Amino acid sequence: MLTIKGIFFLTLIALFFIVVLALQLFSPPAGTVNFFIRLFALWGYACLAIAAMMTPFLKEIYKAFGRPFLKMHHIFAFSGLALITTHPISLAILTKTATVFIPVFSSWYDFWLYAGRPALILLYIAIIAVLFRKKLKPWRTIHAFMYLTLLFGFVHALLIGTDLKNSAILILYSILFAGVIASFVIKRIQLYKSLKKKHK
Repeated sequence: MLTIKGIFFLTLIALFFIVVLALQLFSPPAGTVNFFIRLFALWGYACLAIAAMMTPFLKEIYKAFGRPFLKMHHIFAFSGLALITTHPISLAILTKTATVFIPVFSSWYDFWLYAGRPALILLYIAIIAVLFRKKLKPWRTIHAFMYLTLLFGFVHALLIGTDLKNSAILILYSILFAGVIASFVIKRIQLYKSLKKKHK
């Protein structure tokens, strides 16, 4: 059953999306198509980041939302996947070229400038690892590519994104990315302690 804590977190998440939407309305460039292409990226990244930040808190998620961790995790992960995928597809349709899906290796700077492209590839590899987790023994290691995806996406947005030039959006997504890093560290500590107990 959904608890007050769960309602609080869902309200906080909803407010985050509303604030991002409001801030983006005042961020250039203008244009309906361009607006939604950028919004898909911002909201998609947020969903994936929230899914990643949930991973060290399995019991807490169940207690707060009254649903298994995986169910809540997958809601945000697949929502993020759909939104993030729509971002380059929309760009490809708009520019009439498929190059938006091809990573760039011409220089170190260009690689990071267009890091959203390898990020999308890593994202799909991470998702596929989950779908075939019964057949892939190191699926957890492969699924951890999700963190690289979020790193690549964040740097890509910093270098080429127009919305992160808005100071408020930059602060919000910097906090979000810091949360991802924190969750990664906490999860690694949990796994280390778990392995330590097994070997005792």
